[in-house]
Order: sequence, then C-alpha cells, then structure tokens
Amino acid sequence: MSDPLDRKLEESLGALGAAESASAIGPELERELSALGPVKTRVPGRQLAGVLALSLLYASGLVALVGIRRDLGAMPRWHLVSFAALWLVSFAAVSWLVVVPARGQIMPRARLAAVVAGCAALLLIGGGLLLPRSAPGLSTVYRPTVSAVVDHAGCIRWGLLGAALPILLAAMAVRGSVPVGSRLAAAALGASGGALGGLVLQFHCPITERFHVGLVHGGLVILSALVAVLAAQARAGTRAPRTGAGQG
Repeated sequence: MSDPLDRKLEESLGALGAAESASAIGPELERELSALGPVKTRVPGRQLAGVLALSLLYASGLVALVGIRRDLGAMPRWHLVSFAALWLVSFAAVSWLVVVPARGQIMPRARLAAVVAGCAALLLIGGGLLLPRSAPGLSTVYRPTVSAVVDHAGCIRWGLLGAALPILLAAMAVRGSVPVGSRLAAAALGASGGALGGLVLQFHCPITERFHVGLVHGGLVILSALVAVLAAQARAGTRAPRTGAGQG
C-alpha cells in the first residue's frame, strides 16, 4: 500500500507537468531582446591615446585661431618650456588616472586623480604668483589692483573653451564606468581639461602680471573642476526623477 504522502507528492508533480506553459513574452520585450547585440569592452589605453591626441590637436587649432602671444619669442626659454611642460604633464597625468583604471579594476582612480589635480593646481597657481617673467616692451604688465585683475581676466573664456573638448572626450571615455554625479570623477575631469586650457593661455595671453598668471591662468584648473562638478550634479538631478517615476 502506497504512502498517502507519496501519493500526494506524485499528484502535485503530475499537476505541475500538466499545467499550461508560461505565457509568451510580450512583443515589445521580444523586440528589445532581439535588438540586443554584443557590447564592446573598453580599451582604456587606446581611449586615453585618443583623448590626448584629439585634445592636443584641438588646443593647437584654438591657439592658431585666437592668435599667438606677441611676446612669445622674447620670453625666457626656460620659463616658457617649464610652464608649458607643467601644464601638459598635469593634463596628461590627471587624464590617465581618470581614464585608465588600476590593473584588475573597472572604476577609474577618481580619488587619486582629484588629489593629483589639486597638487597640480597649487603648483600652477604658486608658480604664476612667485615666478613671473616678462619681455619688456612686449608683455602686458599693469598695477595689480583687484579691479585691474578682474578687468584683464577676459582671456579666461579662451581657457574654458580650450578645456571644453578634453572634458567631453574624457567623460565619453569613462561613461558607464563612473557613477552618475560622482563629484571626485567630475572634478578630476574638469581639472584635466582646465590644465589644457591653461596651456592654451600660456601660448596666447601676453599678460605677465603675477596675479593674472597665478590666479586667472592657474585658477582655471579649479574653475574648470567646479564647472564640471556642477554639470555632473545637474545631470544626476535630471536623471533622478525619470528613474523614480519608473518605479511602482
């Protein structure tokens, strides 16, 4: 005689086997699934090379467009080369830390990139304040009052323009690997672009007054970082309602 428990178990299994199959997926979901394709994996080294090459090409074109400073040939060679190298190395180093993750990792090194960007900003601001050099008769020098510094700060628009494309290219390179609204990553992206924008000003702006070079040119790194953070926060804010609206 069979056990009642075994009999009930057999009946339950039989009922499950005889049950109707699950309903077919809807046409919209089926269409979305059929449209899916293989996703290309990131190649950070190649992306970094592309960001650097396109950014430098863009910066060179921008300098050619807005004009080369009239005192460039008369400036001390060591001063010009040293500052240009500092701007360039700052741009390349921060970009590398943002775009290329550590070995075995996916997320970029945003915290380290932000620290390096802060150090670069301090060096560039301090260098401009402490080591100004001029070419007499060619460089623009003025009495450093607050109003004069503000009145002569118009060149910063070209620096921000020089920073725009590098920031955009780096942001596209790390898209999907950085949380939306990440302040550290955004600050590092902005600072790297600001360093290239400062390099543009290095070859365009003939003003050599120490507060202008230090606070306007060097401060471009900080200003670009702040602009990038605000843009990232705004983008995160516009995405949040859509995400919340889809939840029920």
